[in-house]
Amino acid sequence: MSDHVIGLDLSCNNLKGELHPNSTIFQLKHLQQLNLAFNHFSWSSMPIGVGDLVKLTHLNLSNCYLNGNIPSTISHLSKLVSLDLSSFGDVELKLNPLTWKKLIHNATNLRELYLDNVNMSSIRESSLSMLKNLSSSLVSLSLRDTVLQGNISSDILSLPNLQRLDLSFNQNLSGQLPKSNWSTPLRYLVLSSSAFSGEIPYSIGQLKSLTQLVLSHCNFDGMVPLSLWNLTQLTHLDLSDNHLTGFIGEFSTYSLQSLDLSNNNLQGHFPNSIFQLQNLTYLYLSSTNLSGVVDFHQFSKLNKLWYLVLSHNTFLSINIDSSIDSIIPNLFSLDLSSANINSFPKFQARNLQTLDLSNNNIHGKIPKWFHTKLLNSWKDIRYIDLSFNMLQGDLPIPPSGIQYFSLSNNNFTGNISSTFCNASSLYVLDLAHNNLKGMIPQCLGTFPNLYVLDMQMNNLYGSIPRTFTKGNAFETIKLNGNQLEGSLPQSLANCSYLEVLDLGDNNVEDTFPDWLETLPELQVISLRSNNLHGAITCSSTKHTFPKLRIFDVSNNNFSGPLPASCIKNFQGMMKVNDKKIDLQYMRNGYYNDSVVVTVKGFFIELTRILTAFTTIDLSNNMFEGEIPQVIGELNSLKGLNLSNNGITSSIPQSLSHLRNLEWLDLSCNQLKGEIPVALTNLNFLSVLNLSQNHLEGIIPKGQQFNTFGNDSFEGNTMLCGFPLSKSCKNEEDLPPHSTSEDEEESGFGWKAVAIGYACGAIFGLLFGYNVFFFTGKPEWLVRHVEHMFDIRLKRTNNRAIANRRRMN
Repeated sequence: MSDHVIGLDLSCNNLKGELHPNSTIFQLKHLQQLNLAFNHFSWSSMPIGVGDLVKLTHLNLSNCYLNGNIPSTISHLSKLVSLDLSSFGDVELKLNPLTWKKLIHNATNLRELYLDNVNMSSIRESSLSMLKNLSSSLVSLSLRDTVLQGNISSDILSLPNLQRLDLSFNQNLSGQLPKSNWSTPLRYLVLSSSAFSGEIPYSIGQLKSLTQLVLSHCNFDGMVPLSLWNLTQLTHLDLSDNHLTGFIGEFSTYSLQSLDLSNNNLQGHFPNSIFQLQNLTYLYLSSTNLSGVVDFHQFSKLNKLWYLVLSHNTFLSINIDSSIDSIIPNLFSLDLSSANINSFPKFQARNLQTLDLSNNNIHGKIPKWFHTKLLNSWKDIRYIDLSFNMLQGDLPIPPSGIQYFSLSNNNFTGNISSTFCNASSLYVLDLAHNNLKGMIPQCLGTFPNLYVLDMQMNNLYGSIPRTFTKGNAFETIKLNGNQLEGSLPQSLANCSYLEVLDLGDNNVEDTFPDWLETLPELQVISLRSNNLHGAITCSSTKHTFPKLRIFDVSNNNFSGPLPASCIKNFQGMMKVNDKKIDLQYMRNGYYNDSVVVTVKGFFIELTRILTAFTTIDLSNNMFEGEIPQVIGELNSLKGLNLSNNGITSSIPQSLSHLRNLEWLDLSCNQLKGEIPVALTNLNFLSVLNLSQNHLEGIIPKGQQFNTFGNDSFEGNTMLCGFPLSKSCKNEEDLPPHSTSEDEEESGFGWKAVAIGYACGAIFGLLFGYNVFFFTGKPEWLVRHVEHMFDIRLKRTNNRAIANRRRMN
């Protein structure tokens, strides 16, 4: 029987288990076609016996969970016409250079070669160029995500019979498109997410059979050639995320189904010829720099449109006539964020799934038709973002299946309806920065998938939800800036994934929640400006707040010694990230974490949090005793504020170990003794406040200390020396100061730092994470800084707050 089997197709047969080397399959010596694709061979190795099937012309072992090295015996299959060894991303076949060379050398009739997700990282440029040996036969070549690197010759793209080429997702594979003599029958060209660069040549217009051209996420620049718009067979065109300039020409094809030119530097007006593309289903033109006026109702002409994205086009004006009902029946997704629209678009779409109208100038109440659609028609909608507008009135009721619901930074009023409890599929609920009042629905703590709950800066009152169930998904909870009261709910200890907890600026009355100390992911705690009291202590466990990087309990009524038992376990503040290129922001999917911190009299809202940002703020409490030596072990600490307490010790020498410290505020305490000379070695210290204490002796000179003014030291009657007007009696006793040579050696001279002031005006440079603080600040400068560094500045009076807390 085996002598008569020439073809075997067992694909998609749910075969499981190891593909054994002794399998009878490899005894079918006359086999010409073998297809075992889409089975599950349990990550077994490819048997060397495959090389015995020397009459094979077609071999397909794709996506069948084979693993390890491709055997060199595969090169024995000299009659191969089609070879497909593509695999899923979670398994990895490897192809070594010798096997590759033998295969390409022997299989000279190869027409189709598919090696997607095969590890070819050891294949060099010279070996890749061997593909030119297949110039007379090769029709389809797919090497997607194969870890190829180096420069590939443009001759490969010009192989005379090549119809399909996919080199995408090889981020270290560079190359350029052929500049001339490019008239192959190429139909499908995909180079996305590779390092291809240079211009798109005019010769691309010679590819008359081209149907799909995907060059996204590369490094192409220069003008988009006019010849591109003359390709009549194009169905998919994606040039997004490059550095292209030029104009969108008039389309010569009406077969185009997908068009993506996003994130380029194009010029000119929005082309009206787009409205003639009756087959268009995907239209992505975000961040293209286009200009002109577009009537939104024109998109009604595109009946097949599924995705419409026109966001972030500063010079493009979208004209919306709310009296006209635009009918786009098949629309799934509409993104008009940052699109300069000032009214709510009225449209009909049967199955809308995502809607983004954020960062516009939409004002007034949400129209009634939209409320009706949410409740009755759009059953599949999952994503709604109306944030950063000027919307008013009551909140819209989220539909039951919604997952992302953001209405932040508007002027909504009224209560949060109990009907929100029906939206139990929520992942992100962001109602921050509105004028909402009433109580927070207790049901929100029970939502199984909710990982972001942000209701900061409203007028909400009542208690914090006490219903956080075990196994919940919460990563961010921000309820700061409301009028919440009562105690802290111990059910927060069930939030084992919690990273950010901000309950600041409320009226919570309780002791310190030491039961949060074992939360393994907690990075930010802000309990600032509440009515918390008592001592702060932590257990003796080594796992107390293991990842904490921002600890703010300022403006409360805490007392007793500073919490050394907690600080000694702040492992997240003891690790220094020296790899500046790896600095990242905290974020949860589409949501950016933020936090309010105080530096020298300013509330600063960091609208994005760098993972390298570390700070401790214990100011405006009633702590007493000494500054713990253990603080000196927090090597990555950027800011330390212990001001407005009753600390009576001297300044510990260990603070000089905080080599990344950028601001230090110990003002308004009862500190005594001399200022340690070693503090002058804190090269990044740009803001220092030691005022209003009982310090004595000579102010150290050198490096950063040469930049601080009177305000940093005033109110210490026993201090003398520069910058104070009070000179010291024995000038020869002055400690030595750094020379310019010392400053150059440290890499941080006096010209590179900002002047620090205290208890009043300050200008500080937070060097490590690029945040500036200004006083006496011109408005244009504030706006510029806020835009560049994702911060918001607001002046506050710490001493007034402290007095108010103590009066309470």
